[in-house]
Amino acid sequence: MFSAMRVALIHDFLTEYGGAERVLLALHDIFPDSDVYSIIYIPENLPDEFKSWKITELGWSRYIPFKKRLYKYFLLLYPAAVEQFRLEQYDLVISSSYLWAKGVLTRKETCHICYCHTPMRQAWELYYQYKGFYAKNIPRKLAYSYIFHYLRMWDYLSAQRVDYFIANSENVRRRIKKYYNRESKVIYPPVNIDGIPLSDGIDDYYVLVSRLVPYKKVDLVLDAFRYLPDEKLVIIGSGQEEKKLRRCAPSNVEFTGWLSDEGKYRVISRAKALIFPQEEDFGITAVEALATGRPVIAYGKGGVLETVLPGKTGKFFAHQRTEDIVDVIRNFDPYSFEPELLRNSVLRFDKKNFIENVRLFVENSLEEYSRIYG
Repeated sequence: MFSAMRVALIHDFLTEYGGAERVLLALHDIFPDSDVYSIIYIPENLPDEFKSWKITELGWSRYIPFKKRLYKYFLLLYPAAVEQFRLEQYDLVISSSYLWAKGVLTRKETCHICYCHTPMRQAWELYYQYKGFYAKNIPRKLAYSYIFHYLRMWDYLSAQRVDYFIANSENVRRRIKKYYNRESKVIYPPVNIDGIPLSDGIDDYYVLVSRLVPYKKVDLVLDAFRYLPDEKLVIIGSGQEEKKLRRCAPSNVEFTGWLSDEGKYRVISRAKALIFPQEEDFGITAVEALATGRPVIAYGKGGVLETVLPGKTGKFFAHQRTEDIVDVIRNFDPYSFEPELLRNSVLRFDKKNFIENVRLFVENSLEEYSRIYG
């Protein structure tokens, strides 16, 4: 059905490799001849698979000074920027969006489906957290308030341009309904279960895998391990807070930096458990840990409620507090979990299911769209 169609995939920023980019890879597997658009594209930060694609970046973005470090600070330009992509030639547009991509302009004959990773966190769900971190004085607080007042309006209005929404979790489906007043279909992000090795033993450490940014709450886990001197923590990842976190980390914490998927899975598969302190929209890392046969210790809110079964595949702590994390770890038995049972609990998130569900949703949406707009 799709072979004769002209398809475009739109993604916010192609600047790092995370869960949203894994979704884009899977979407491109479904539509291998599609053209890809992104506001910012930094190829050296991405796996080789992306380099063979036809990717169109905004022409003026190459003039952003120190683009690799500063592109996130030009957020007032991006609502208008994403509307400059010329998409008249396409029959189907699929936006992979957590910020701007859903705001593209399409003609009446073009069906626009948005795979929504989340409504804009900074403007809605995490507004006060981001404001507290980035706006430390009165002038910045005022600027932040007015900027995000404008962005909330644009975000809501741009969501009304989308014809059909896919949410990456039940958690995000509820947000789409609350903030956009739009219905959506839940299709979980893809995890390549077959490519993840099953644990063959446990070593003496816990593991945390995360971008090192404020809302990931890595600092809470560091504080917890100050009170757990006999336990070891390995942190996989990098980000803007890395230097600060390394400086304040206790001696029983080791940082590996960024690792390949193969290296990451090897470390996770030998850990006592994955520690997951943040509230995520979905949380692919928790699924990957369970796929290796290792349990998850998580903050019991957000996407993990759909992936981790408390007492069966992991443990939850109720509050994002140091003492709650310490209490769970002190009473945690890593040998009480059967690796194969943990892996079996996440088979429904396998990439094959994602591809099948997206294909079916797109087919049904196109049929309905054709009936409505002819």
